[in-house]
Amino acid sequence: FVSWLPLYHDMGLIGGCFATMFLGFPVVLMSPLAFLSRPSAWLRAIHRHRGTISGGPNFSYELCLRRIADEEMAGIDLSSWRFAFNGAEPVSPETINAFVERFARWGFRRNAISPVYGLAECTVGVSFTTPGEPWRMDALDRDAFTRSGEAVLAKPDDPAPLKVVGCGHVIEGHDLRVVDAAGLELPDRQEGLLQFRGPSATSGYYRNPEATKGLFSGGWVNTGDRAYLSDGMVYITGREKDIIIRGGRNISPYELEQAVGNLAGIRRGCVAVFGSRDAATGTERVVVLAEMRDRDASRHDDLKRMINELAVGLIGAPADDIVFAPPATVPKTSSGKIRRVAAREFYERGPSWVKPQAVWLQFLRLVLAGAAPQLRRGLRAAGGALFALRAYAALAVLFPVAFIAAAVAPVRACWSVGRTVSRWFLQLSGIPVVARGLENLAPGKPVVLAVNHTSYLDAVVLLSLLEYRGYAFIAKREFEEGFFMRTLLAGFGTQFIERFDVAKSAEHANEMARAAQRGASLIVFPEGTLKRVTGLMPFRTGAFKAAAQAGVAVVPVALRGVRSALRDGTWYLRRAAVAVTVGEPLVPRGSDWSAAVELRDAVRAVILKHCGEPDLAPAGARGGDSGKDP
Repeated sequence: FVSWLPLYHDMGLIGGCFATMFLGFPVVLMSPLAFLSRPSAWLRAIHRHRGTISGGPNFSYELCLRRIADEEMAGIDLSSWRFAFNGAEPVSPETINAFVERFARWGFRRNAISPVYGLAECTVGVSFTTPGEPWRMDALDRDAFTRSGEAVLAKPDDPAPLKVVGCGHVIEGHDLRVVDAAGLELPDRQEGLLQFRGPSATSGYYRNPEATKGLFSGGWVNTGDRAYLSDGMVYITGREKDIIIRGGRNISPYELEQAVGNLAGIRRGCVAVFGSRDAATGTERVVVLAEMRDRDASRHDDLKRMINELAVGLIGAPADDIVFAPPATVPKTSSGKIRRVAAREFYERGPSWVKPQAVWLQFLRLVLAGAAPQLRRGLRAAGGALFALRAYAALAVLFPVAFIAAAVAPVRACWSVGRTVSRWFLQLSGIPVVARGLENLAPGKPVVLAVNHTSYLDAVVLLSLLEYRGYAFIAKREFEEGFFMRTLLAGFGTQFIERFDVAKSAEHANEMARAAQRGASLIVFPEGTLKRVTGLMPFRTGAFKAAAQAGVAVVPVALRGVRSALRDGTWYLRRAAVAVTVGEPLVPRGSDWSAAVELRDAVRAVILKHCGEPDLAPAGARGGDSGKDP
């Protein structure tokens, strides 16, 4: 680990110092001032000590691009650098691409850059891009995102998409969620307030009970950041307190700050964009505070014109005020992040040379639109509540029909009723289901359907698609203990197995094999359990052992989007599109244990490809268990 990060900042102290001592690997600490005065010293230290891990905020990569001449790179080899983390402030895709292109000549690997996310309240790390994997970026429809918070991908010909970098998947043992203003969890690709929980979470702020009280929401910690999730990847869109609300739009300052910083005469990384409340109109004015490289006032008009052109392109309207300041005016944190709240206070105190622009022509429109964001948020929350209410109203009407059928009807009739009820429930709830590959379920041949387990709605989605062909769900023995679940599941021909007793599990694997030989098509969730965290867990081997013994094919079925509609740990239904992909049948190549393991791994690979979720299995154990527990 090669670190220039200051030890008075959590990333340097915990990430660069404490972690290396705890894990017991070498660390090279250099002075932050040495890096700031000569950035090439950082890269030379990585070369000299063959560093594999190093990184810093986005500005550190920018500094290398601006301040390192090619001559200073003579003799430097960066090929040992495998994990170049980029975090602690908004990650710029332009910076990443430029750094990779520039320093590839000296052995820097394209996939070494790893956007990450963390905060001191989680002992630094929350999510990481897996080392060696390509980093991701979403190009979003800017207007749709700022108005509705929905992360809709932009069209290929969109001239100015909103670019948001993915900051990896949550670390093991921790969990993330995004909630709306009412504290209700949002589905994938819907922006809201990011919360986390896990063993690394703080217990509160030192001797600050008021701040501690506002930090927690139930068992979750409020990060203060706005984000959206997509297939387990977290995309940070801004700080809650930095969002500017103007004209019915939520405006994030980062893009405009970066664009203004690229103008000649403006100090890059020394631009603050913030909202300042206007008492006369009750709305927020967009203010740009930029440090000048010199005091040449003759260029101010041209710079203001260029800044307003950038603002029109990025946020849809010119800035309400543009203030040019001398160096060291824009306040920053110890890690170099812009302190926008402090910048707003500086602006609103009103130094004598600060003269706001005349923007009265915009006021009337802003007055009319000022209440729109709050109204829109309220309508979204109400719409979500009405959606959930409609879904449960449909459930209240339809479920008794399915339960009665399970209690009194034979399995085939019960399945037919359940399929109809499931279809009506999904249609009345407004949850669209798209299925691909149903032709892979050939009639007349018994198979084992292996399905990833994402939600309590999984069985409903499957029932809505599958015509009865001797299907039988496989469920854990605990469900037999209650009359309600036992009656419901048994009506659909469910077979119950013991998950935790190895000997009994082996017996049930043989029972499953005999059932398959008799012509039953088994539906199994080989992960063996359900968790709210996004990702595909290791597979248990019992069902694949049964398939190998019976000589029947296994059909991989990948569910996508069901977790977003109803996540474990909540009963609040959300509107989300569901996709079901039925893969081609995979035939076991033998009846022994090795054939079962090979089949398990092949099925899991297909599901992982189509489910759109990260792989949660530990490296070296991608298939699943050691082989004893089905």
